[in-house]
Amino acid sequence: MTARSIRNLCAAALAAAILLSAPASAKVRRRSNLALVMNGQNFPDPGVIRTGDGWHAFSTNGVVNNQKIHVQMAYTPDFKSWTFRGTKDAMPKLAPWIHAATPKIWAPDVTQLPDGSFIMYYCASLAVKPETHCLGYATSKNAEGPFVDNSNSAWICPQSHGGAIDPAGFLDAGPNKRYVVYKVDGNSIGHGGECGNTVKPIVPTPLILQQVNVNNGRDLIGSPIQILTNGPANGPYVEAPSLTYMGGKYVLFFSSQCYATPKYDVSYAISDNITGPYKKYGPLFVTGTLGLTAPGGMDVAINGDHAVFHADFVKKDLPGGGSSNSPKDAGSAQVIEQAPWANDGDLPAAKIEEDAL
Repeated sequence: MTARSIRNLCAAALAAAILLSAPASAKVRRRSNLALVMNGQNFPDPGVIRTGDGWHAFSTNGVVNNQKIHVQMAYTPDFKSWTFRGTKDAMPKLAPWIHAATPKIWAPDVTQLPDGSFIMYYCASLAVKPETHCLGYATSKNAEGPFVDNSNSAWICPQSHGGAIDPAGFLDAGPNKRYVVYKVDGNSIGHGGECGNTVKPIVPTPLILQQVNVNNGRDLIGSPIQILTNGPANGPYVEAPSLTYMGGKYVLFFSSQCYATPKYDVSYAISDNITGPYKKYGPLFVTGTLGLTAPGGMDVAINGDHAVFHADFVKKDLPGGGSSNSPKDAGSAQVIEQAPWANDGDLPAAKIEEDAL
């Protein structure tokens, strides 16, 4: 996705959701009033982690007060009142393998390890081939860093297939196995069209499951496994995978369609087994859902208790008062309560129904 940095100019918002289990007959419902989050701060591709002091969120690179920030951060003690960390950078120094002038640090995801330390998975442009992204990891003793990556080469880097982006960690607590899911960035070598990959032949953009060492989160175990890939209904790709387990099912959230268009969405797939096969459902969130435009990049916490995603929010009469300060009058992020799936894993189509408040 060579033009992905454009998203940083689009006032992408952080939206937050509390995702609750529901009876088997439940449909997707809005169960609370919307509330503003970070007042439209540009915070794309968010990842979230819960620690003893609250919740920490991490985002794709941005510019704050004319200062380039590799990994943006935000914090909330209660998942309601969010504080943007401003110019504080979770990874201020770059690894040697990253292109220094245009590092393009995207989609960071932080996981806590058994010893209490933290590992951050991320993607960045290669020093030797800046048009290609690959995955790296950085470590820290603290949730907000500074995270350090001293590697001389990228961690996971399928260059011939377009590289890799959008890593997210997942601990399968039952068997005590740790995984990383990510996207092979095939559309970066596509033949044109929306997001570079709607002109035939369409290049595959598979979502990959890779087991890693449960203790250090970085040593690769076994071979990568394709668990989903793009089809005709997905536009140029599937991307932004986030894996969770609930109701006895593995649920894989992902985005499809082109992020630079209003067609971008949040979809999902379900499987009885972590390695698949996964059946696609959705989309869950699309343009028009709760007033959002181009929602995507959802990251789901363990067991689906909480999730974050980004979207544009056009300024109208914003619920709860206030307004967006972004250049496009977009990005006023929302707190949303949802009940988007049934306990048996039979997620309905994304039909929004109002509950009595």
